[in-house]
Amino acid sequence: MYGAVIHAPGDVRYEERDEPTIIEPTDAVIRVVAACVCGSDLWRYRGISPVPQPTPIGHEYCGVVEQVGSAVTTVKPGDFVVGGFNPCDNTCAACRKGATANCLNAAHYSGCQADKLRVPLADGTLVATPGMPDEDLIPSILALSDVMCTGWHAAVSAGVGPSTTVAVVGDGAVGLCAVLAAVQLGAPVVIAMSRHESRQKVATTFGATHIVAERDEAGIAAIKALTDGIGADCVLECVGTEEARAQASGSVRVGGNIGLVGVPHGDLPTDQFFWKNVGIKGGPANCRAYLPHLLELVLARTINPGIVFDLELPLSEIAEAYAAMDERRAIKSLVRPVVQGV
Repeated sequence: MYGAVIHAPGDVRYEERDEPTIIEPTDAVIRVVAACVCGSDLWRYRGISPVPQPTPIGHEYCGVVEQVGSAVTTVKPGDFVVGGFNPCDNTCAACRKGATANCLNAAHYSGCQADKLRVPLADGTLVATPGMPDEDLIPSILALSDVMCTGWHAAVSAGVGPSTTVAVVGDGAVGLCAVLAAVQLGAPVVIAMSRHESRQKVATTFGATHIVAERDEAGIAAIKALTDGIGADCVLECVGTEEARAQASGSVRVGGNIGLVGVPHGDLPTDQFFWKNVGIKGGPANCRAYLPHLLELVLARTINPGIVFDLELPLSEIAEAYAAMDERRAIKSLVRPVVQGV
């Protein structure tokens, strides 16, 4: 089979790889129908995170089960499935509390941007659709493997609800999905911070009530002007850079909350949070805890997070999928193996 392998910053290749096999009785092997490039993958692509050796890459996928281990009972060959980016058993003490991102028996994937994939802890990780989904729903189902769950996690962590004003820092796929999540959770005011027309359009489609294009102090002033002069009740930080966290800190009201889901790089302004009585919660999304509800919304066509995929390429063009996102020519790149059967 073939898959993506990152060799060095700026160097992702489509290469032959060993076919995955069942190693543990709790494993499944799936044929990948769609995968994608994540903003967090770009940390390695840009050289911010190290690439010590050629490594298979990718953690988002959906596909069809081909094989299951002897202990797997919840999915079977032929099922169309999606799994979160963080495999979990969904039975340990942490998972039972809903903290599936911190499963006590957590496992990892070996590169989901590939023709096939071994899924560890298949019973806990995978959620099957009721029959084969319509083709046009596949991008939205794929979005549930990370960005939609992560945007939802930001909103839930910040306490978004029907009486809250919300500001979203970041207009990548996670930020846009956070806008969608805030709207679904009933926020009457949802402010998307975005300087890019194509991303502003998606945010508005998802239900954003306001767009703020300014950054830094001007951006903070614009947020306050829309929120009675004090800042948003809930700020969803969906980037992870020091600058984004400073933007979130300045945009949240006293006594408000920040949902922190951007992969962290740089310092956290804890002094500012302390003196403003700001609550901070977040981290990696508890995908398995959110997947059943979000999948229901997708299958009912209540939400369409797949809109964030504005570039689709064959897996063989994975290098361009990365370059387009790195150069901001695409919000999010979807890739498909050449052989399709859905």
